[in-house]
Amino acid sequence: MGESYPRLVGDIGGTHARWAWLPRAGAPLQQVQVQPCVHSASLLASAREYLAAHRLGQPRAAAIGIATPVTGDEVRMTNHPWHFSISELQRALGVERCLVINDFTALALALPVLGADEVRAVGRGTAVAGAPIGLLGPGTGLGVSGLLPAPDGRFVTLSGEGGHVTLAATDDREAAVLALLRGRFGHVSAERVLSGGGLVNLYDALARLDGVAPRELQPADVTRAAVDGSDPHGAQAVRLFARVLGNVAGNLALTLGARGGIYIGGGIVPRLGAAFDDESFRQGFEHKGRFAGYLAAIPTWVITAATPALVGAGRALDVMPA
Repeated sequence: MGESYPRLVGDIGGTHARWAWLPRAGAPLQQVQVQPCVHSASLLASAREYLAAHRLGQPRAAAIGIATPVTGDEVRMTNHPWHFSISELQRALGVERCLVINDFTALALALPVLGADEVRAVGRGTAVAGAPIGLLGPGTGLGVSGLLPAPDGRFVTLSGEGGHVTLAATDDREAAVLALLRGRFGHVSAERVLSGGGLVNLYDALARLDGVAPRELQPADVTRAAVDGSDPHGAQAVRLFARVLGNVAGNLALTLGARGGIYIGGGIVPRLGAAFDDESFRQGFEHKGRFAGYLAAIPTWVITAATPALVGAGRALDVMPA
């Protein structure tokens, strides 16, 4: 598809818009830029600002992964006010093809081309070649996707909203936390806990359960407290976050039969480092009764690559039908 170059590729989350330029087939991403979403009036404005800032020419195609369901021409973000028509965006950008997909569908497309130095293993397990692969990741929200093997040897990507499944407790402490969160939100989805805001929700609930007035913290404050030990409830929140993420990842592995492994993306986990790499995640992942052994054999990795969803967005133009 050399005729579809140069390409504008985007990875749009609830907080940041990431853009890059692909001048030709096989070229690495160029002019990668991260822009706060709040600095632009719309997705189109963000794209135009990026193109103007780098004095780039007219793209022939655009591919954008975005953190929301994409079910038709009208797209409205879940965790940000931007909304737009794909067909109108295509006309405004002047591109021959404009592909808009879920951001974790884009990230899933990057998994087959990630290098060994772009992931970090957490726990044990060995991938089974050709088996389904699962993907999830907390950031502003919780993204979920995966890859299913096709008869021709390639993979088919999943596009869903698994981050909004109902969260279940695995012990009394978790049940008490979820009871507090139900009082605030009514429905407690996985995203209410496994996201930046979810980290704060966990911290707040754990402090209240222990009769301590919670401080006004941002997600970065909670992770910092876990890393430097400055707040015991911050440390508890990160350990519980890791265990719950393991639980949800284990559910995904069982649902997909993901013996090819589970990948953890998103912006939060890579920043936690050793605070995430203790036993909490794998304990939550493997704690599935009679299927503990099945899950113990499945490997899990944290994605450490800088902009993998941009790579996946570029690949989407080649592997997804027009």
